[in-house]
Amino acid sequence: MRHDPFRVPTDAEIDAAEQRLGMDFPEAYRAFLKGGSDVADAHFEPAVVLPGSADLDLIDMAHTAWKRQGVPRDLLPFIEDNGDYFCVNARGQVLYWSQEGPPQPRWSSFKVWHEQVCQAAE
Repeated sequence: MRHDPFRVPTDAEIDAAEQRLGMDFPEAYRAFLKGGSDVADAHFEPAVVLPGSADLDLIDMAHTAWKRQGVPRDLLPFIEDNGDYFCVNARGQVLYWSQEGPPQPRWSSFKVWHEQVCQAAE
């Protein structure tokens, strides 16, 4: 059976990703994953937790960001942007982590990030 990397993940698949990464995802990020990871017309692709997702695999993206790029382990990178990352923290805030300095900017929630970054790109 071939896996469709663009289908909506199940709770079990999200739970398995949490376990593999050793962290609990904020509820807003779980909802984002279950909502199809919609980024409107923004020019980036979010990572997914589905088998067969190749370059968009969340596990691979997180490990690369943590081990090779220096992203702090308490941030979950979910979009890669030319070596920089959009990340979510345990409180559900979204941060833009850049190799050039501390996380900036920061959005108070997934909803605010989506409105200001994703919908603004439409």
